[in-house]
Amino acid sequence: MSDKWLVTLQTSGPQEGFELAIKLSRMGVKYTQPSDDVRSRLRPEYAESADSLTAASQVIAVNFQTIAAANNYWRTS
Repeated sequence: MSDKWLVTLQTSGPQEGFELAIKLSRMGVKYTQPSDDVRSRLRPEYAESADSLTAASQVIAVNFQTIAAANNYWRTS
């Protein structure tokens, strides 16, 4: 992967921050397993697994915490 897609963690607010957290999480999977075919083949297995979906939510939550901290929790002066 050579595409530069992450230029900043700064976002205009929590909604945009959450969407970036999801993007970070999805890109982490894509970097870990670069094969579209393999990801597509595995998707039905984790799509029906409560444990897998909970784990994915945890990864998103950690990424959201990082983004929120980078944005000073969207506090205004």
